[in-house]
Amino acid sequence: MDFTLDEARALIPEVRTRAAEIVRLRADLAELSLELRDAGSSELGGRAEAKAYEALLNEQLTWFHEQGIEIKSIAPFLIDFPSTLDGRSVQLCWLEGETDLGWYHLSDLGFIGRRPLP
Repeated sequence: MDFTLDEARALIPEVRTRAAEIVRLRADLAELSLELRDAGSSELGGRAEAKAYEALLNEQLTWFHEQGIEIKSIAPFLIDFPSTLDGRSVQLCWLEGETDLGWYHLSDLGFIGRRPLP
């Protein structure tokens, strides 16, 4: 699926909400896993809670896939919206912490070719 810029931008409020939850879950899971490994226990819970965090994280990530949004990285959370710009295959690129969709890169280049949208 190719997104128009307007279609992708319309999803940004939901993207930001879900990304904030992913960041929280990611941090909690990392902290819980570290404490379980190093101390054998954690205030965040035990193995069951770790599995619950993993399930919740997977649920959030599934939403992106269902929308046709490509997840490029979880830490930092980085996504691409497949698109076309001036007849070229591009990815509209959003990185956690950004408030709007303002970047793109050629599909063949990836993040290293990231440029501001015209």
